Amino acid sequence: MHAQVQIKRFSQWLLMALAAVMLTACGFHMRGAADLPFKTIYLGFAPNSAVGVELKRNIEASGAKVVADAKDAEANLKVLADSRDRQVLTLNTNGRVREYALFQRFTFSVTDPKGVVVIPPTAITLRRVITYDENQELAKQAEEALLYRDMQSDLVQQILRRLAASKSAISTEKAQSDS
Repeated sequence: MHAQVQIKRFSQWLLMALAAVMLTACGFHMRGAADLPFKTIYLGFAPNSAVGVELKRNIEASGAKVVADAKDAEANLKVLADSRDRQVLTLNTNGRVREYALFQRFTFSVTDPKGVVVIPPTAITLRRVITYDENQELAKQAEEALLYRDMQSDLVQQILRRLAASKSAISTEKAQSDS
């Protein structure tokens, strides 16, 4: 009986070790701080913008500084559009809403201090589907708010990836201005 327990424990440890080895072999790694191509950036968000606050926090976590004046920044992010929308997807047999599609649309561009476009106007559209039940109105409102927060976090990560990807454009531009 004791030997069976030891064999079972050994097989569990072996399985966990194998899983750990498989995870490291697949190339999986945690997303770290963004490798941004600038040291300072000006964000053209409204002061009370939730997206702006979260983006600022993520940029500062990556080692860059968000400045209050566009003249002091190496990059200038301009918000061209930022909107949320909700559209009816399906109706039940009584003509009542069963599903909504939630949208967040965001358009931005990035320029350098001279006004040269580093990232041309870029649109990001996020979509989530939510079922609706009029008998659970409060719960569905909370779920909708949670989905919008999730879309906001996804939006910030996409903006950061695009900023990090602009590294080659900024490096090329700096090389041209130095020569």
